[in-house]
Amino acid sequence: MSNRRSEDDLPVSAAEAERLFAPFADEAALVLAVSGGPDSMALMWLAARWRGARPMGPRLVAITVDHGLRRDSAREARLVKETARRLDVLHRTLRWRDEKPEAGIPEAARVARYGLLARAARQASASHVVTAHTRDDQAETVLMRLLRGSGIVGLAAMAPVSRREGLLLARPLLEIPKARLVATLQSAGVPFADDPTNRDPTFTRPRLRVLMPALAAEGGDARTLATLAARLARANTAIELMTDGAERYLALLAASRGPANPADDGDSFEPRAFVALPAEIRLRLLMRAINRVGTEGPVELGKAEALLDRLDRTLAGIADGGMAGPGRLKQTLAGALVSLTREAIRIAPAPPRRRRGT
Repeated sequence: MSNRRSEDDLPVSAAEAERLFAPFADEAALVLAVSGGPDSMALMWLAARWRGARPMGPRLVAITVDHGLRRDSAREARLVKETARRLDVLHRTLRWRDEKPEAGIPEAARVARYGLLARAARQASASHVVTAHTRDDQAETVLMRLLRGSGIVGLAAMAPVSRREGLLLARPLLEIPKARLVATLQSAGVPFADDPTNRDPTFTRPRLRVLMPALAAEGGDARTLATLAARLARANTAIELMTDGAERYLALLAASRGPANPADDGDSFEPRAFVALPAEIRLRLLMRAINRVGTEGPVELGKAEALLDRLDRTLAGIADGGMAGPGRLKQTLAGALVSLTREAIRIAPAPPRRRRGT
């Protein structure tokens, strides 16, 4: 039997850390999200080693969010603080003091955590909030979204860099297996905490982790699922570029028909040009327009698909000569009013809802 360690069990080298953090070399400050678990402790240790090897570089600020949901959370925050001090990294603990909901605690805690991290980043003049999401996290995200019937955007999962709370959210460890981060800490003698909620079957991710070995035996391991996410992200980028082009084409077509009415507040598409586009492009154009003028947050994919289907069926009726006159479709969705006539598909802000009894 061979005693050689697999590639996924090797500690992350200094050269790899340089590659992972090189995009941040010219930033003034970085906020590191560090909970005390192995992934985030490895993130802090690798970032500190990278920063320490450079004559200049960003100031590192480690932030621990104590959600107050477990008795050990304060102890874990102290562990991060002590380790950060040894690494010469500034550390702060922020506490989630809002009233805790009776249901949906993981999502509420996640929203609260990112809100606190964003506030800390602004206070530190940091350009990025850096998290320790790994290849294993990416695989779990793909699986969760697959089971929920997500579209291409959802199945592309987490991007290396995305925007949230007005800041950039960076995930430099997204291609690194969790096992390599644990090996990195063990090699360096860096302690880390064990969060029992990571094994609590009450939550979705722990239940999926139990399934991962069986999926891996069938070829659906973390590497394969992360590769799927990367390929879908590549496809999504291409479709977004095509949607950009279609949006410009429809805008030019509208401009050629004369100046827009200054009183119009929203988007307008020429029906025949719109219906000639591929369904995925039509769907994205519709969602973009609704999200621009709507007042109730991002439109849900399933609801947008249902609206597009209704639009397509109505447009088909117009093309067959079976419908005439204005006002053949009007629907409110996500705070936007979508209407269709022979002349235009219009997406405008929905009028205020009437209060009951008025």
